[in-house]
Amino acid sequence: MKSQLFYKTIVMLSFAALAFPSCTRLDQHVYSVVPNGNFWQTPEEIAAGIAPAYQALTAIPDGSVFNISEVSSDECIVPTRGSDWYDGGEWQQLWLHTWTAQSGQLNNAWNDIYNGIGKINFALSQVDSLPEPPENLAGIDAELKTLRAYYYFLAMDLFGNVPLVTSFNTDPNSVTNVPRADVFDFIEKELKDNLDLLPVDVSGSTYGRVTKWMAFALLGKLYLNAQVYTGKARWADCMAMCDSIIESAGYTLMADYFDNFSTDNEKSTENIFVVPFDRINISGNGWEMNTLHYQNNVNFGLSGSPYNGFCTAAAFYYSFDTTSVYSATGANTYRTFKDQRTGQYLVGQQYSAPYPYPPYQNILVGTSDPGITALSDLQTQLPLKFTPDVDVLSNPSGAFRLAGVRNIKYFPESGTAGQQSNDMVLFRLSDIMLMRAECALRLGTDLSGALDLVNQIRERAYSGDNSHDWKMADLTLDNILAERGRELAWEGWRRNDLIRYEVAGGKPYYGATRVPGKKADPSDRHLNIFAIPAPQISANPKLKQNPGYN
Repeated sequence: MKSQLFYKTIVMLSFAALAFPSCTRLDQHVYSVVPNGNFWQTPEEIAAGIAPAYQALTAIPDGSVFNISEVSSDECIVPTRGSDWYDGGEWQQLWLHTWTAQSGQLNNAWNDIYNGIGKINFALSQVDSLPEPPENLAGIDAELKTLRAYYYFLAMDLFGNVPLVTSFNTDPNSVTNVPRADVFDFIEKELKDNLDLLPVDVSGSTYGRVTKWMAFALLGKLYLNAQVYTGKARWADCMAMCDSIIESAGYTLMADYFDNFSTDNEKSTENIFVVPFDRINISGNGWEMNTLHYQNNVNFGLSGSPYNGFCTAAAFYYSFDTTSVYSATGANTYRTFKDQRTGQYLVGQQYSAPYPYPPYQNILVGTSDPGITALSDLQTQLPLKFTPDVDVLSNPSGAFRLAGVRNIKYFPESGTAGQQSNDMVLFRLSDIMLMRAECALRLGTDLSGALDLVNQIRERAYSGDNSHDWKMADLTLDNILAERGRELAWEGWRRNDLIRYEVAGGKPYYGATRVPGKKADPSDRHLNIFAIPAPQISANPKLKQNPGYN
């Protein structure tokens, strides 16, 4: 439970807040409504008034923004199993890079982003027009504008040339696209102008809230892909932002990788900016339901049956170190992965015994205990045994229901069915460390420092064993990309990383062929940004479609 945290507090306050445009992905009831003219009178009411700007984040890490970012990359795939998960072919289109402007996932992602922007613009219009401004008005504005910059970063990254609206009173009929480079400049200016007005303490009062360190992380991401967004690389600027966080000593790597993603991950010393969730008060984390098989409710103690959807195919899974240590205790045989991070994937036979946490050690792989049964797919009676191989995108066979390894990075919470309490991570220290190492390598500077940063992450992954440290010869760009894949799998950054490597290196990464079935992207790279959704253009004909789309 996270009852002392800022985010939960403002969510609870917002129950009794003003009438407000509905916020997607939220199930909380509104018990009373205060007319807007009578609101915004106290610090508590102001906190409740800005709460929807944060509530809108609940749609980002486990919604369509995640879906189009991850399923269009090589690390997440949603096969069609019989008739399950076809949904008009849009999951296949994301994997194959054949999406169109009519894709529902693209439109949902657009709406989720601009929902957050709209709520921030409304909050700013209210708090900035109060006849008696609060003493901390500058800090409130800085917080909201920095959060808005995050939403605009997502819009620019995914859709390129997007509307830039900063006033709640803007005439919708006047809105048109702004060039991507101009959106980049706006984000950079907003972040730099408000940086020194943001809180610097790392505590329960700032948990799940915009801080100076979150702003540094966002600036780092902006500069990391600056060549993609503007045509000009900004590696040194990215390094400087990363150094601001690393040298602050406000964050440290957790000893256990999975403690960054557990149901009590508010205790993490590594997570810089998260979206808090709680099974009672803050709904929306449905990670377990989307990836687990229908019968995984047994070994994870879930209150409902998952959907057997999202998984990872062989090529990406085998980029992890799957070497293991096996041990026997009584009738049972257990597996422990040498690299903690490999444990985020369910592979092999599933059993009725509760799945262990952390999920990289003491995994049951064999038993003669009559009290433990090997689980089966109830529809086909086939053993519930996950295999990495996903050789086709669609297959009606029973065996295909078990194809693909399932991700449990956000460890499933017993007693839930899609309302996990695991807070979802947007920025964390290990990402910042790998960003700095990559930029140093690209600039050919401080290579020993870059190597040390990578090896700190690898030693944590191997539970303190430094025998897996890299040598200087191992410090290559492709190796860093692979390490980012292992460290940050399913955290929403893979598409962003692959496109950066493609633009900076000139060879296919995001646009490369891949199994199953994906052909090479067109040489014009127009698929590096998504189509402006057709419903948005229908609603506002002044919006122009991105190049390469009909």
